[in-house]
Amino acid sequence: MQPSSLGLGTYLGSPDPATDARYAEAARTFFQAGGTAFDTAANYRGGRSERALGLAFEGLPREAFFISTKAGYLPMGDGLTEESQTAWFQRVLAGPGILAPGEVMDGCHALTPKYLSHQLDVSRGALGMAGVDLFHLHNPEHQRPVLGPEAFDQVLRKAFEACEGFVQEGRARAYGCATWNGFRVPPDSAEHLSLEGLLRLAEDVGGPNHHFRWVQAPLNLAMPEAFSVPTQRFGGRAMPLLEACLLAGIQVQTSASIMQGRILRQLESQRAALADLLPGCASAAQMALQFTRSCPGVTTALCGMGRKAHVDENAPVMGLPKAAPEALAQLVQN
Repeated sequence: MQPSSLGLGTYLGSPDPATDARYAEAARTFFQAGGTAFDTAANYRGGRSERALGLAFEGLPREAFFISTKAGYLPMGDGLTEESQTAWFQRVLAGPGILAPGEVMDGCHALTPKYLSHQLDVSRGALGMAGVDLFHLHNPEHQRPVLGPEAFDQVLRKAFEACEGFVQEGRARAYGCATWNGFRVPPDSAEHLSLEGLLRLAEDVGGPNHHFRWVQAPLNLAMPEAFSVPTQRFGGRAMPLLEACLLAGIQVQTSASIMQGRILRQLESQRAALADLLPGCASAAQMALQFTRSCPGVTTALCGMGRKAHVDENAPVMGLPKAAPEALAQLVQN
């Protein structure tokens, strides 16, 4: 299915039952408003965000919504027990032979095939489904400065091989890379990810019909790099990520579409001046989301919505025509 142009994210919030209930209510409200895209991760709120979505999805036909999740960062707990992080790691990962301490990068990150497989199964169980629509490697660029380019490429190769296997087994329909800095920084940065390089790796691993189909990167009016900064080389030309994705046929989720609310105060003060560029928007949040969802190449603009009130305010933007390209360019220049 084609996911909605706005997606519900589940990153923030306390790991407690009250927050779980609010997320479940928000997810049901979002679905009723026409939203079909939901994003989460095994480490979000110690796994509780996935379980809250699983509760919200109960009784819904599986084909009615699109769910993406991620693995890479260690949850270091399950959000339910009060055991120490060390005890959790030993009981869940080290003891059963899923992940050894030496395989953890920077004390918090792992991309080994056995760990990825374990986390995907944890996610499927929490969500209550046989397979997810999209399984992301979570901020893989975290390991590149530590390992160096060549060793990092080998880690990615093994991770891509594992992901192709997950698709063949029916545990995921596609895979991708959810990033923070990887696609935003210039090519000479230690954290840089090359979309063209990732596609070559995917084809080496999975052939021309590989299942590396998506990327995720931040995009908002304060962080416009994916739209406006030529951080990628594709086909011999420098260009922004979104342009490269359009040429490659890669779909894009954007994260931090309202920058966790931090850009709203400034936008609110400029609402009157921006009304002609973003017509139909009734709030600063809607303006921020309208910019991001309108950028050519964006499939779904993700926004954390942990309360029904967030959904009530944000969901109407899905009914607006997308902003004109010249308006988007003017907004970035401003």
